[in-house]
Amino acid sequence: MVAVESKKKANPVDIHVGSRVRLRRTMLGMSQEKLGEALGITFQQIQKYEKGSNRIGASRLQRICEVMKVPVSFFFEDAPGGSPNANGFDEATGPDYVVDFLSTPEGLQLNRAFVRVRDAKVRKRIIDLVRSLGEEPEASE
Repeated sequence: MVAVESKKKANPVDIHVGSRVRLRRTMLGMSQEKLGEALGITFQQIQKYEKGSNRIGASRLQRICEVMKVPVSFFFEDAPGGSPNANGFDEATGPDYVVDFLSTPEGLQLNRAFVRVRDAKVRKRIIDLVRSLGEEPEASE
């Protein structure tokens, strides 16, 4: 007899929605514990939601939207299996690496600092600086 793996793999949409919960929570500077308190659940349950190992029910998702002040659609933007340009002629939103970047502490800090820069010329210089720092060094010989 062959042993069967009993662990069920998380659904890609559940993983995506969970990552969007984590993204929004970190954008708000909210801890898992604070979100859990607002929802009347433990931070461990928030961890399971964010990993996608537990599916978020409709009423719970609606409450998360209220607490985080976003529409339900926020959690499904760029979800796997979604049709491209589902919003008619709107351009597709950014690739997954944008969400991944904004989910890091550095990405979030950089984004928060950048949006506070009011002068367009300064913002352009910051972009130029970051681009130059990210370029591959030229081979010297």
